[in-house]
Amino acid sequence: MEEEIIRQFRAAFLNIEEEIGSVIIGQKELIRGVLTAMIAGGNVLLEGLPGLGKTQLVKTIGKVLELEFSRIQFTPDLMPADVTGTMVMTNNVDGGIGMEFRKGPIFSNIVLADEINRATPKTQSALLEAMQEHTVTSGNETYPLPEPFFVLATQNPLESEGTYPLPEAQMDRFLFKLNVTFPNKAELLQIVSATTTGLPQEAKKVCNQEKLIQMRQVAREVPVATSVAEYIMDIVLKSHPDYIEAPALVKKYVRFGASPRGAQGIMMTAKVYALMAGRYNVAYDDVKAVAKGALRHRIFLNFEGMADGVTVDEIIEALLV
Repeated sequence: MEEEIIRQFRAAFLNIEEEIGSVIIGQKELIRGVLTAMIAGGNVLLEGLPGLGKTQLVKTIGKVLELEFSRIQFTPDLMPADVTGTMVMTNNVDGGIGMEFRKGPIFSNIVLADEINRATPKTQSALLEAMQEHTVTSGNETYPLPEPFFVLATQNPLESEGTYPLPEAQMDRFLFKLNVTFPNKAELLQIVSATTTGLPQEAKKVCNQEKLIQMRQVAREVPVATSVAEYIMDIVLKSHPDYIEAPALVKKYVRFGASPRGAQGIMMTAKVYALMAGRYNVAYDDVKAVAKGALRHRIFLNFEGMADGVTVDEIIEALLV
């Protein structure tokens, strides 16, 4: 029975990945990372230059998975109510005046928070409850968000003028932080050719909400051996400079290490990778494959690390040894 479950999961994952890849060119690792996080039930922060197809990726995922999609363009004048919704006065059938909650764009299956670091901290925090609890509170009422629910946020790594860096508490709400890389020459030619000649290719629906939730449940049930679980805990503990077994690189360059959510993120996404490899148990290689995505936004360099040009990915590589 386990073999059949693994086969069905792997076939569905590859089918979704292939259909998204038919539209989004040259971002196979990114597509796999986003799908892995979504199946694990987490939110994703995408960091990359403008024009690399981040918005198109999210739209395509929504179409392929038959999920309701909404896009919120974050700007300095965006208010929390513009994200979550607000109470409005309405006329009752008996002629009186009542109050009714009008839902905001957060009430969707996939929410693209575009350039999230351009909004004020007050508006950014409006996403916190939604990302963590999958609910929105207005007044004395709490409203559940549709399931499945994911926030895919983007930010530009270069421009700092007019931006508000995400605080550590909000960064921690993202399961993965993925870097959107620039395409190589062959991929760039393919992208330009596809977008300047004829009609662009449209993605087809190959999955639905029920199937996605089912895949998430299958992934959660994958067992993790005690030795592998302890390896994950060691990685997170060693990311803290005051931990006795922390590598020299961490002790020298790290200000704060990863939170317990980092360990949860690694374990949840490693289970998805195990199924992708045709196994019903998590291996060390699965942990290594997901560690950077789960930890790169949870480890913070000190001034010396930033001055010396050390990257968080280099720190994580030292933790995986």
